[in-house]
Amino acid sequence: MDNSNKTVLVTGASAGIGKATAKLMKQKGYNVYGCARRLERMDDLKQIGVHTIRMDLTDEPSMEQGLNQIMQNHGGIDILVNNAGYGACGAIEDVDLDEARRQFEVNVFGLARLTQLILPHMREQKYGKIINISSVGGKGYTPMNGWYHASKFAVEGLSDCLRNEVKPFGIDVIIIEPGAIKTEWHGLATEEMRKISGHTAYKKTAMAIAKLFDDYGSSPKSSKPKVIADVILKSVESKNPQTRYVAGYMGKTAIRLRRYMTDKMYDCMLRMLIKRAS
Repeated sequence: MDNSNKTVLVTGASAGIGKATAKLMKQKGYNVYGCARRLERMDDLKQIGVHTIRMDLTDEPSMEQGLNQIMQNHGGIDILVNNAGYGACGAIEDVDLDEARRQFEVNVFGLARLTQLILPHMREQKYGKIINISSVGGKGYTPMNGWYHASKFAVEGLSDCLRNEVKPFGIDVIIIEPGAIKTEWHGLATEEMRKISGHTAYKKTAMAIAKLFDDYGSSPKSSKPKVIADVILKSVESKNPQTRYVAGYMGKTAIRLRRYMTDKMYDCMLRMLIKRAS
């Protein structure tokens, strides 16, 4: 299959799922652009032929500049992988609202604005794939991660509406819900959680949740980012993709638990986990 005539843009390509996806798509013959705030962290991608551009999803001019570069060189984007995102962890009371807003700027509004900028080309050519990286955390919840969960719940709802709006134009919108993946996310999240709530009234819960996150992040069972990259590729190459794909360690289990447990049952399970980790 000749994929060289299809251009892919992967956000957050400097590490983890984004980097693994950019590498895999390039290996499969696609014309790939990887973007991130720090160009130097994508040097390895550049060496294998991935085009790297600096893009900050909280800075619209940088998005427009990057897209203009792609338009000039290759005419447009056929496949968009909205992967960039992060978690500002800590008790909802403790997390500064400016930080909460920034998280939504990256995880939701940056994703939405980039999609808005790319959609006219996809509509014109009557083809496009938009892959939004959500999380099992877009369906479930844990204490100390309220703003992260809220942003991923928003991505889920936004994606569902967008899918129905753009389907008549031949554009697919696909949600990927990763479980526990071996990336730097867990380490950064727990470090921030301890920093923000490790000395407040929420200290006990924050320390327990941080320990649980550390355990999942360091578990040999946690999945490598390529597991998610493989699923993204599968969704891109499917003529009739699913609306959602769940993959990664404990991902399907987490979704099933949330689906079949009542809120009180789920809350009770979380309290038991926190008690054991305390």
